[in-house]
Amino acid sequence: MADPDAVTDAARWDARHALAGPVSPMPPDALRGREHLLPAGGRALDVACGRGGVAVWLAGRGFAVDAVDVSPVGLAAGAAAADGAAGVTWIAHDLTTGLPGAGPYDVVVCQRYRDPALYPALAAALAPGGLLVITVLSEVGDSGGPFRARPGELVAAFGDLVPHAMAEGGGEATLVARRRA
Repeated sequence: MADPDAVTDAARWDARHALAGPVSPMPPDALRGREHLLPAGGRALDVACGRGGVAVWLAGRGFAVDAVDVSPVGLAAGAAAADGAAGVTWIAHDLTTGLPGAGPYDVVVCQRYRDPALYPALAAALAPGGLLVITVLSEVGDSGGPFRARPGELVAAFGDLVPHAMAEGGGEATLVARRRA
């Protein structure tokens, strides 16, 4: 039986994605200006991919991407933006039940979806030398709230990874880090 909260969440995101404009392929925010950190190719996981702009961008750089989201409407928009190009597998999945499938992945992206219970699975999904790119809402520079990370949360959660960039402020926290080879 489906989780009623997941169904509600999917319907909420479906409605939001249905009103959005065209999908623009682009790197995740935390990776802009740091694209040189990407491996030359391999497998990528885009967690809570929404309309798939990051997934399509990664596929355009030679990655085989698993793009995961709770919203079938968002996934369909991403598939339309990919215009039939190979490289992205679109997966409708409720992330409150964990990650679908298994790694290892050479790149794991999680942009603006925060579930601390998933942090260990995100790190475990990385291949040796794999790159994690994560951005979440943060209490730092904001009023706080249930969906916002506490100061230092990402660094503490991913302390076993080698950080390349980290920032907190303006209501966001980001971390770009690599799993040791």
